[in-house]
Amino acid sequence: MTTRPDAIDRLSPAVRYQIANGLGWSGLRPVQALSTEAILDGANCVVLAPTAGGKTEAAFLPLLSKMDVEDWRGVSVLYIAPIRALLNNQEARLSKLTGLIGRRAGKWHGDVKEPARKRLVGDPPDVVSITPESLEAMLLSTRTPARRFLAHVRAVVIDEVHAFAGDDRGAHLVSLLERISRIAETDIQRIGLSATVGDPEIIVTWLSGSSMRPQRVVDPGGARKPPELVLDFVGTLDNAALLIDRLYPGTRRLVFVDSRRRVEELGHRLSQRGVDVYLSHSSLALSERTAAEKAFEEGTNCVIVATSALELGIDVGDLDHVIQIDAPTSVSSFLQRMGRTGRRAGSTANCTFLATDHDALLRAAAIIDLFRNGYVEPARPSAWTPHVLAHQAIALSMQEQGSASHGWWSWLEGCAAYRDVSAQERESIVRHMVDNDILVKADARLALGARGERLYGARNFLELYAVFSTPRVLRVMHGQTEVGVVDASFLQDKERQSPNFVLAGRPWRIVGVDWRGGTCSVEPAEAGGYPRWFGLPVSLDRSLCQAMRRVLASKGTDPSWSKRAVTQLEQQRESHAFLEDSSLPLQEDPDGRCRWWTFGGGAGNRVLAGLLELELGERVSPGNTSITFSNGAAESAVGIHQAIDALAARKLMWEDAARLVDSNQRSRVSKFQPCLPPDIERGLIARETMNVDDANATLAQWKRSGDEGAQR
Repeated sequence: MTTRPDAIDRLSPAVRYQIANGLGWSGLRPVQALSTEAILDGANCVVLAPTAGGKTEAAFLPLLSKMDVEDWRGVSVLYIAPIRALLNNQEARLSKLTGLIGRRAGKWHGDVKEPARKRLVGDPPDVVSITPESLEAMLLSTRTPARRFLAHVRAVVIDEVHAFAGDDRGAHLVSLLERISRIAETDIQRIGLSATVGDPEIIVTWLSGSSMRPQRVVDPGGARKPPELVLDFVGTLDNAALLIDRLYPGTRRLVFVDSRRRVEELGHRLSQRGVDVYLSHSSLALSERTAAEKAFEEGTNCVIVATSALELGIDVGDLDHVIQIDAPTSVSSFLQRMGRTGRRAGSTANCTFLATDHDALLRAAAIIDLFRNGYVEPARPSAWTPHVLAHQAIALSMQEQGSASHGWWSWLEGCAAYRDVSAQERESIVRHMVDNDILVKADARLALGARGERLYGARNFLELYAVFSTPRVLRVMHGQTEVGVVDASFLQDKERQSPNFVLAGRPWRIVGVDWRGGTCSVEPAEAGGYPRWFGLPVSLDRSLCQAMRRVLASKGTDPSWSKRAVTQLEQQRESHAFLEDSSLPLQEDPDGRCRWWTFGGGAGNRVLAGLLELELGERVSPGNTSITFSNGAAESAVGIHQAIDALAARKLMWEDAARLVDSNQRSRVSKFQPCLPPDIERGLIARETMNVDDANATLAQWKRSGDEGAQR
């Protein structure tokens, strides 16, 4: 391979020696050469490379060189990942890399026991692997000397950075980076790693925050071998199990399913067929997941069925095939999953879609269409996260054991997550928390108030470590062995058809439930139903919905489509033939309802449906691809046209979306909503559940189609 000849020469002699003798490499890969230049130049950067493309070494070899040359001591590098499993998976790799120059790596997360943590504090390693939640817990702990432990941090490596950028955990992460910089009293270097980011320049700016370092995107580019894609229609999960059993015999297959319930269902059906099958999802006990992943890694003719957790860089060995039941909701997720294959020399990345219904078939065809066109979703990190700011105000009051009422903001100033939160809004949030006894102000310092203690202190202290909420779950115990967890609501459901349920691919009978202790005792059973876990309705992006429209309006076929897929998609095209007459048709249904086919995405359609309902005075319901007018709202197509025209005559603002939030039925989008004044809370709910930009894009398309119609 060709690399810049001077990149490796910039590394320290010890690191260069170990690259040749410890790792047995003849040189650096292109991404490693480019990242060496960027990191040794002191830049904050996002490093792009496919899974197993050498991203970890791309970040750590130059950092180890700096550690060696500048004689860094103490915990000098943090390696942050979105899930514990990835930290566990990378443990041996980081230990090997740091060991090359006589340094050490350690890990710190919820599964690491107290004695091991004490050893880390007593004898700090050079690199610590950690999640954002464990980092927050460390900063708030009265037993861990976080200031001393983190005082020498010089760089932070964030793996799978795209998994953080688009949600509250990302806002939490970049807040922590600012706080660590303050503790370490240095401009820490920030390095993000990803295989799939649609807007890396935006991500590196977001990561940088208050940092004054230069910013770089490290992308080796280069042509890649086209993957082998197959899209088939199977109709049912039973048929999918039959096909998985017969497809690619004698190989190692990873099957992605987008719900824990269906992982259990498919795993159980495959097991009944005699397939050597293993399961992995977040509600299984760590011991179950670890055993399954290890057994799969060592197998040769086997299947592992998993949720999205296994798309995040976790190594389960050399895979032959990836199979996707139905379709993911983004190209980014598809690329992560497909990237698990094609790692062997001479092998090709591949993915087989098995669609169990017509909607999933269309969505899979649209994902392939977007991929063929080189599209990857932008991560869109938010610059207006008042709920996370409230969380950080509380956390800082506890971290500092009473933060200065006019000084707490200095810890976060410059953080990209709050750039659009005005000073007036910031002051309003703190004032609201003080007025509601979440915080108290005494001697010009902020501390946790009585209501704050009830919400986030004492027994609920764990609520402060994470910005996300989780439903109540019960641990499922077979004797002394934990099998996994189920939602409490599932066990409380009186309409369950069977008292038994399947977990970890095996049926169990409930022996007893200890509600106070949070456990459900079980014993093996002959059969059982499939558990339900808490989840939210799937809201598809506008880009994916627009691709679905292109598939329906096109006459061509993709080489990946099987004969069954072609037949089913042709039938869908026939039933959507009205799309040929208008880009955004308004169609009257036989049941008297009227449907506006926007293909505008769920979040954008929610804005439009809400505003149209206010205008028309009757029920208007949003979906991902259409908006439905019922009862009186559907009486006049002319009236609907006029209402849409009125919306299209101006640009919609977030204030329009906030008007749609019912103050009597507020959605719970964050556990820190009680910390927000009503107007800011309404704005938060609007931004978390709607998308004004997508709504404006649909209205602009409507306006263009009207202008074109007038010209014709």
